[in-house]
Amino acid sequence: MSKRMTVVFHDDALYTNLKVEAAIRNKPASYIIAEAVKEWLESREDAELLPVIEEARGEWKEAGGRPWSEVEKELNAAVSRREGKAKRI
Repeated sequence: MSKRMTVVFHDDALYTNLKVEAAIRNKPASYIIAEAVKEWLESREDAELLPVIEEARGEWKEAGGRPWSEVEKELNAAVSRREGKAKRI
């Protein structure tokens, strides 16, 4: 289902740059605008998560968290063991 919307550009250079980019990509300008809006909305969601992430990071430091490199080694070893068992079956 597609919806229509009129976008008014008060900046001629911005409009021209959009049309040029659309031509370069061989995509409609509406596609580029939709992608830009999606990225903007996702970045706002990410920005809203930053305080939660920082709080979790602080809790991790207080609890004496381990470096990712250690965890990654353990994960890789566990995957290798599992793959080894799967090959023997």
